[in-house]
Amino acid sequence: MSVILRTSELWRTFGGVAAVAGVDFELREGELRCLIGANGAGKSTFFKMLTGQLKPTSGRITLYGKDITNLPSFAIARMGVGIKTQVPNLFNGLSVRENLLVAARFRMSAREAAEAADAMLERIQMTAQAQLATGSLAHGHRQWVELGMILINDPQLVLLDEPAAGMTAGEVERTIALLESMRGKRSFIIVEHDMHFIRRIAERVTVFHRGRVLVEDTMDEVVRNTEVRDAYLGQHGREAR
Repeated sequence: MSVILRTSELWRTFGGVAAVAGVDFELREGELRCLIGANGAGKSTFFKMLTGQLKPTSGRITLYGKDITNLPSFAIARMGVGIKTQVPNLFNGLSVRENLLVAARFRMSAREAAEAADAMLERIQMTAQAQLATGSLAHGHRQWVELGMILINDPQLVLLDEPAAGMTAGEVERTIALLESMRGKRSFIIVEHDMHFIRRIAERVTVFHRGRVLVEDTMDEVVRNTEVRDAYLGQHGREAR
C-alpha cells in the first residue's frame, strides 16, 4: 500500500525544550495506527502538528505527496482529512441531527446532507437521540456525535485524539465496532491511553518517548518490549497481555 502521510525530521521546541525531536513517520493507505506514550512523551504535540494546530519548528510533513507543513487545520481538512480533537467540538445548542447537517453541508447540497445525516444517525446508533440538544448528552454520546460529524464527509484520513476518553466499557465497545466497520476503507491515526482499546483496534503502534519514536510494531510486540515497559507501559502493559 502506498504511503499517504510522511514526516521527515520533524521538530517542535518550546523555549529550547524539544517536545518532538526529529521524528520520521509514515502512514500507509488503509492503515490504522495508534500513538501511545507517557504524558510529555511528545505524541500530542506530534498530533497537533499533523492537524495544523501547531507549526513545526523544523522538518516537513507531506500528505498525498503535497507539503502541508505550515497549512492551517481548515486547509488540511479540505484535503479529505477528518480531525477530532481531545475535547468534543460541537454546537451544544443544536440537536444531534442538526450538528450532522451542519457538517454535511460542508460538501453537500441540502437534500444530500439530510440523507447523509439520517444514514449517519443509524451508523452511530443515535437515531433515537436525533432531536436532543447535543449539550444535554453524556460524554460518550457527545464523542459519537463528533465522530459522526467527521465521518459524514467520507474523509480518507481520520485523525482522532483520545476517542475513547471518558467512555464506559460499553461505549468503548461501540466505538471499537464503529471503527472496525471502516477498517481498510480509510486510514487512521489515533492517539489513545486506553490499552484495552488499543489492543483491540491497532494494527501497528508507534510509541513515543522523550520526543522521539521509541519503537513501531504490533501491539503484541510492543507489550513484550522491555524498553517500552520501562518507559511507559508498566502496570498497563501487564494488564494488556
